[in-house]
Amino acid sequence: MTSKRVLLQRAEEQFLRKEYVNALKIYSLVLKEDPEMKDAKVGVYLSDMGLESDEDAQALYNYYQAIKESNENADKIIDELMQTIYATKVIIQDEILGSLEEMEIEDGIRYEDFIEMVEAKENFREAFEDVMFSTRVVIRTKEEFIDLIKRLTENGFHEMAANYLDNLAENFGNDQEIFALYGLIEEKES
Repeated sequence: MTSKRVLLQRAEEQFLRKEYVNALKIYSLVLKEDPEMKDAKVGVYLSDMGLESDEDAQALYNYYQAIKESNENADKIIDELMQTIYATKVIIQDEILGSLEEMEIEDGIRYEDFIEMVEAKENFREAFEDVMFSTRVVIRTKEEFIDLIKRLTENGFHEMAANYLDNLAENFGNDQEIFALYGLIEEKES
C-alpha cells in the first residue's frame, strides 16, 4: 500500500504544477486514509482555490510552507486568510467592464458607503477588516478602483492590492494610471 507521505508528496507536486484537479483527488485519498492530516486538509482547500484563483492559491501555499514549521496553527491561519480572500472579492461594474445596468447590491456595499465607514472609524485597516468578514465592496468606477488600491497599499495590504491589480488591470487596457499603481506598491513594500 502506498504511504500517506508518498501520496502527499505527489499531491504537492501536482499542486505546484497547477494541476489542481489531480491534486484535489490525491489530497482526498490522503484524507480518506488520515482525516486529521493538516497538510492534506490545507491542500484540498488550496487546490479548490487554485481552480478559481491560481495566484492566490500558490501564494497561500508558499506562505503555509514558510510558517508551518514554526506555528502549529498554520492550517488555521491559512483557513482564515482564505476566508478573507473570498469575503473581499471586489465586484467591478460600469466603467470598468463597460456600461452595465446598475447592479442590485444584495450582500455588498457601495464603495462610497465603505469610505464613509472608514471616515467614521478614522481607521482604514479596522474598517476594511470589518467589511472583509461580512460583505463585499462594489466598485463602480476606475477612480474608486484606484482609490481602493492606494488605500490598501498605504495601509499595509500590499499583496492584496497587487492581486486586485493583477486580476483587473487588463480591464483598463494600457491605462498608465493603473500601471503606475504597481510602482506605488513596490515603493511601499521597500
